[in-house]
Amino acid sequence: MVVVHAQPSTSAAPTQKKNRRKLHKKTANTAGNDAEMQESAPQPGNSPNNGREDDDELMIDDENADVQVDGSAPAFPALSAAAQRSTLKSEIRRIPIPPHRMTPLKKDWVNVFGPLTEILGLQVRMNVHRKCVEIRTSKHTKEVGALQKGADFVKAYALGFDVNDAIALLRLDDLYLDSFEIKDVKTLHGDHLSRAIGRIAGQDGKTKFTIENASRTRIVLADTKIHIMGSFQNIKIARDAIVSLILGSPPGKVYAGLRTVSSRMRQRAL
Repeated sequence: MVVVHAQPSTSAAPTQKKNRRKLHKKTANTAGNDAEMQESAPQPGNSPNNGREDDDELMIDDENADVQVDGSAPAFPALSAAAQRSTLKSEIRRIPIPPHRMTPLKKDWVNVFGPLTEILGLQVRMNVHRKCVEIRTSKHTKEVGALQKGADFVKAYALGFDVNDAIALLRLDDLYLDSFEIKDVKTLHGDHLSRAIGRIAGQDGKTKFTIENASRTRIVLADTKIHIMGSFQNIKIARDAIVSLILGSPPGKVYAGLRTVSSRMRQRAL
Protein backbone atom coordinates (compact mmCIF):
# COMPACT_ATOMS: atom_id res chain seq x y z
CA MET A 1 0.00 0.00 0.00
CA VAL A 2 1.48 3.26 -1.12
CA VAL A 3 0.78 6.37 0.96
CA VAL A 4 1.14 9.70 -0.81
CA HIS A 5 1.54 12.83 1.31
CA ALA A 6 -0.06 15.91 -0.27
CA GLN A 7 2.18 18.90 0.23
CA PRO A 8 0.62 22.35 0.18
CA SER A 9 1.58 24.41 -2.85
CA THR A 10 4.01 27.23 -2.09
CA SER A 11 2.82 29.42 -4.97
CA ALA A 12 -0.48 30.35 -3.31
CA ALA A 13 1.09 31.99 -0.29
CA PRO A 14 3.04 34.72 -2.07
CA THR A 15 0.01 35.63 -4.22
CA GLN A 16 -2.04 36.11 -1.09
CA LYS A 17 0.69 38.29 0.36
CA LYS A 18 0.78 40.32 -2.83
CA ASN A 19 -2.97 40.76 -2.78
CA ARG A 20 -2.83 41.90 0.82
CA ARG A 21 -0.18 44.47 -0.03
CA LYS A 22 -2.29 45.79 -2.91
CA LEU A 23 -5.31 46.08 -0.67
CA HIS A 24 -3.31 47.97 1.92
CA LYS A 25 -2.09 50.36 -0.77
CA LYS A 26 -5.59 50.92 -2.13
CA THR A 27 -7.02 51.60 1.30
CA ALA A 28 -4.19 54.03 2.02
CA ASN A 29 -4.77 55.87 -1.29
CA THR A 30 -8.49 56.12 -0.73
CA ALA A 31 -7.91 57.43 2.77
CA GLY A 32 -5.50 60.09 1.41
CA ASN A 33 -7.95 61.08 -1.31
CA ASP A 34 -10.73 61.42 1.22
CA ALA A 35 -8.55 63.65 3.35
CA GLU A 36 -7.69 65.83 0.36
CA MET A 37 -11.35 66.06 -0.62
CA GLN A 38 -12.21 67.10 2.91
CA GLU A 39 -9.51 69.78 2.85
CA SER A 40 -10.49 71.09 -0.59
CA ALA A 41 -14.21 71.04 0.18
CA PRO A 42 -15.60 74.59 0.26
CA GLN A 43 -16.20 75.79 3.74
CA PRO A 44 -19.34 77.80 4.45
CA GLY A 45 -17.33 80.94 5.15
CA ASN A 46 -15.17 80.75 2.02
CA SER A 47 -17.84 80.23 -0.68
CA PRO A 48 -17.51 82.21 -3.97
CA ASN A 49 -20.85 83.84 -3.37
CA ASN A 50 -19.54 85.32 -0.14
CA GLY A 51 -16.54 86.73 -2.08
CA ARG A 52 -18.89 88.45 -4.51
CA GLU A 53 -20.86 89.89 -1.65
CA ASP A 54 -17.63 91.27 -0.20
CA ASP A 55 -16.78 92.88 -3.57
CA ASP A 56 -20.23 94.40 -3.76
CA GLU A 57 -19.80 95.79 -0.28
CA LEU A 58 -16.47 97.32 -1.30
CA MET A 59 -18.01 98.90 -4.39
CA ILE A 60 -20.82 100.34 -2.33
CA ASP A 61 -18.31 101.73 0.16
CA ASP A 62 -16.37 103.46 -2.65
CA GLU A 63 -19.51 105.04 -4.05
CA ASN A 64 -20.49 106.29 -0.63
CA ALA A 65 -17.00 107.71 -0.14
CA ASP A 66 -17.18 109.61 -3.46
CA VAL A 67 -20.53 111.06 -2.58
CA GLN A 68 -19.21 112.21 0.75
CA VAL A 69 -16.17 113.87 -0.85
CA ASP A 70 -18.34 115.71 -3.39
CA GLY A 71 -20.70 116.84 -0.69
CA SER A 72 -17.91 118.08 1.57
CA ALA A 73 -16.00 119.98 -1.20
CA PRO A 74 -15.79 123.72 -0.50
CA ALA A 75 -17.50 126.11 -2.92
CA PHE A 76 -15.61 129.32 -3.72
CA PRO A 77 -17.24 132.32 -5.42
CA ALA A 78 -16.05 133.33 -8.89
CA LEU A 79 -13.46 136.09 -9.14
CA SER A 80 -14.65 139.40 -10.44
CA ALA A 81 -13.11 141.06 -13.50
CA ALA A 82 -11.53 143.77 -11.35
CA ALA A 83 -9.82 141.16 -9.16
CA GLN A 84 -8.44 139.36 -12.17
CA ARG A 85 -7.05 142.58 -13.59
CA SER A 86 -5.42 143.49 -10.29
CA THR A 87 -3.44 140.22 -10.24
CA LEU A 88 -1.94 140.86 -13.71
CA LYS A 89 1.34 142.72 -13.89
CA SER A 90 1.67 145.75 -16.13
CA GLU A 91 3.42 144.88 -19.40
CA ILE A 92 5.49 147.30 -21.44
CA ARG A 93 6.44 147.28 -25.13
CA ARG A 94 8.97 149.45 -26.98
CA ILE A 95 8.52 150.03 -30.72
CA PRO A 96 11.60 151.49 -32.48
CA ILE A 97 10.96 154.40 -34.86
CA PRO A 98 13.24 154.96 -37.90
CA PRO A 99 15.02 158.34 -37.96
CA HIS A 100 13.12 159.54 -41.04
CA ARG A 101 9.78 158.89 -39.30
CA MET A 102 10.49 160.85 -36.12
CA THR A 103 9.48 164.23 -37.59
CA PRO A 104 6.14 162.95 -38.99
CA LEU A 105 5.52 161.22 -35.65
CA LYS A 106 5.94 164.49 -33.75
CA LYS A 107 3.48 166.21 -36.10
CA ASP A 108 0.87 163.43 -35.84
CA TRP A 109 1.49 162.60 -32.18
CA VAL A 110 -1.99 163.70 -31.09
CA ASN A 111 -3.58 161.41 -33.67
CA VAL A 112 -1.28 158.54 -32.68
CA PHE A 113 -1.66 158.41 -28.91
CA GLY A 114 -5.38 159.30 -28.97
CA PRO A 115 -6.67 155.92 -30.30
CA LEU A 116 -4.22 154.01 -28.09
CA THR A 117 -5.53 155.63 -24.91
CA GLU A 118 -9.21 155.91 -25.83
CA ILE A 119 -9.85 152.63 -27.68
CA LEU A 120 -7.37 150.29 -25.97
CA GLY A 121 -6.86 152.03 -22.62
CA LEU A 122 -3.06 151.95 -22.81
CA GLN A 123 -0.47 154.36 -21.44
CA VAL A 124 1.78 155.82 -24.17
CA ARG A 125 4.87 157.99 -24.23
CA MET A 126 7.45 159.00 -26.85
CA ASN A 127 11.07 158.40 -25.87
CA VAL A 128 13.01 160.88 -28.00
CA HIS A 129 16.38 159.81 -26.61
CA ARG A 130 15.90 156.15 -27.58
CA LYS A 131 13.83 157.03 -30.66
CA CYS A 132 11.02 154.68 -29.77
CA VAL A 133 7.42 154.70 -28.56
CA GLU A 134 6.70 152.97 -25.25
CA ILE A 135 3.24 151.58 -24.50
CA ARG A 136 2.11 149.99 -21.23
CA THR A 137 -1.02 148.33 -19.91
CA SER A 138 -3.00 150.00 -17.14
CA LYS A 139 -6.06 149.38 -14.99
CA HIS A 140 -8.22 150.75 -17.82
CA THR A 141 -7.02 148.10 -20.29
CA LYS A 142 -9.92 145.76 -21.04
CA GLU A 143 -8.68 143.37 -23.75
CA VAL A 144 -5.88 140.86 -23.26
CA GLY A 145 -4.43 141.49 -26.74
CA ALA A 146 -4.61 145.28 -26.47
CA LEU A 147 -0.83 145.60 -26.09
CA GLN A 148 -0.17 143.62 -29.27
CA LYS A 149 -2.75 145.64 -31.22
CA GLY A 150 -1.17 148.88 -30.05
CA ALA A 151 2.28 147.64 -31.04
CA ASP A 152 1.03 146.73 -34.52
CA PHE A 153 -0.59 150.16 -34.89
CA VAL A 154 2.62 152.03 -34.01
CA LYS A 155 4.70 149.68 -36.18
CA ALA A 156 2.40 150.31 -39.16
CA TYR A 157 2.85 154.06 -38.74
CA ALA A 158 6.62 153.61 -38.44
CA LEU A 159 6.65 151.66 -41.72
CA GLY A 160 5.03 154.58 -43.53
CA PHE A 161 1.26 153.96 -43.44
CA ASP A 162 -1.13 156.84 -42.82
CA VAL A 163 -2.63 157.22 -39.36
CA ASN A 164 -6.19 156.81 -40.66
CA ASP A 165 -5.23 153.58 -42.39
CA ALA A 166 -3.33 152.23 -39.38
CA ILE A 167 -6.33 152.81 -37.07
CA ALA A 168 -8.08 149.96 -38.90
CA LEU A 169 -5.67 147.58 -37.15
CA LEU A 170 -7.22 148.61 -33.82
CA ARG A 171 -10.83 148.26 -34.93
CA LEU A 172 -10.64 145.07 -37.02
CA ASP A 173 -9.21 141.70 -36.04
CA ASP A 174 -8.42 140.17 -39.44
CA LEU A 175 -5.89 142.75 -40.67
CA TYR A 176 -2.19 141.92 -40.98
CA LEU A 177 1.09 143.42 -42.14
CA ASP A 178 3.30 141.79 -44.76
CA SER A 179 6.74 143.02 -45.80
CA PHE A 180 9.21 141.80 -48.40
CA GLU A 181 12.00 143.12 -50.60
CA ILE A 182 12.42 143.12 -54.37
CA LYS A 183 15.56 141.00 -54.10
CA ASP A 184 13.49 138.28 -52.44
CA VAL A 185 11.64 137.89 -55.75
CA LYS A 186 14.44 138.54 -58.23
CA THR A 187 17.99 139.81 -57.91
CA LEU A 188 18.16 143.13 -59.76
CA HIS A 189 20.84 145.81 -59.84
CA GLY A 190 21.23 149.32 -61.24
CA ASP A 191 18.73 150.47 -63.83
CA HIS A 192 16.88 147.15 -63.78
CA LEU A 193 16.04 147.69 -60.10
CA SER A 194 14.93 151.27 -60.76
CA ARG A 195 12.68 150.17 -63.63
CA ALA A 196 11.09 147.47 -61.42
CA ILE A 197 10.27 150.07 -58.76
CA GLY A 198 8.87 152.33 -61.49
CA ARG A 199 6.64 149.52 -62.83
CA ILE A 200 5.22 148.95 -59.32
CA ALA A 201 4.51 152.64 -58.68
CA GLY A 202 3.39 153.61 -62.18
CA GLN A 203 3.02 157.13 -63.51
CA ASP A 204 2.04 159.41 -60.59
CA GLY A 205 1.37 156.28 -58.51
CA LYS A 206 -1.38 155.04 -60.83
CA THR A 207 -0.39 151.37 -60.75
CA LYS A 208 -0.02 151.30 -56.96
CA PHE A 209 -3.44 152.92 -56.46
CA THR A 210 -5.03 150.47 -58.91
CA ILE A 211 -3.61 147.48 -57.01
CA GLU A 212 -4.78 148.98 -53.70
CA ASN A 213 -8.35 149.58 -54.91
CA ALA A 214 -8.67 146.21 -56.65
CA SER A 215 -7.31 144.17 -53.72
CA ARG A 216 -8.65 146.40 -50.91
CA THR A 217 -5.22 146.81 -49.33
CA ARG A 218 -2.75 149.58 -48.57
CA ILE A 219 0.76 149.50 -50.04
CA VAL A 220 3.90 151.42 -49.05
CA LEU A 221 6.95 151.55 -51.34
CA ALA A 222 10.04 152.30 -49.27
CA ASP A 223 12.97 152.07 -51.69
CA THR A 224 13.42 148.32 -52.30
CA LYS A 225 11.08 147.28 -49.47
CA ILE A 226 7.34 146.80 -49.98
CA HIS A 227 4.82 146.78 -47.10
CA ILE A 228 1.22 145.61 -47.52
CA MET A 229 -1.62 145.93 -45.00
CA GLY A 230 -4.91 144.06 -45.37
CA SER A 231 -6.64 140.73 -44.83
CA PHE A 232 -4.91 137.45 -45.61
CA GLN A 233 -6.56 136.85 -49.00
CA ASN A 234 -6.27 140.47 -50.09
CA ILE A 235 -2.57 140.56 -49.22
CA LYS A 236 -2.04 137.49 -51.39
CA ILE A 237 -3.79 139.15 -54.37
CA ALA A 238 -1.72 142.35 -54.04
CA ARG A 239 1.53 140.42 -53.56
CA ASP A 240 0.93 138.31 -56.67
CA ALA A 241 0.33 141.45 -58.76
CA ILE A 242 3.49 143.12 -57.43
CA VAL A 243 5.58 139.99 -57.99
CA SER A 244 4.42 139.75 -61.60
CA LEU A 245 5.41 143.41 -62.12
CA ILE A 246 8.85 142.77 -60.63
CA LEU A 247 9.36 139.79 -62.94
CA GLY A 248 8.69 142.02 -65.96
CA SER A 249 5.00 141.65 -66.80
CA PRO A 250 3.51 144.71 -68.52
CA PRO A 251 1.05 146.76 -66.43
CA GLY A 252 -1.81 146.10 -68.89
CA LYS A 253 -1.61 142.36 -68.28
CA VAL A 254 -1.60 142.92 -64.50
CA TYR A 255 -4.64 145.21 -64.79
CA ALA A 256 -6.55 142.50 -66.67
CA GLY A 257 -5.77 139.97 -63.95
CA LEU A 258 -6.87 142.42 -61.24
CA ARG A 259 -10.17 143.03 -63.05
CA THR A 260 -11.00 139.32 -63.07
CA VAL A 261 -10.01 138.97 -59.42
CA SER A 262 -12.09 141.99 -58.34
CA SER A 263 -15.14 140.70 -60.26
CA ARG A 264 -14.82 137.33 -58.49
CA MET A 265 -14.60 139.09 -55.12
CA ARG A 266 -17.77 141.05 -55.86
CA GLN A 267 -19.63 137.87 -56.83
CA ARG A 268 -18.54 136.19 -53.59
CA ALA A 269 -19.65 139.20 -51.58
CA LEU A 270 -23.12 138.96 -53.16
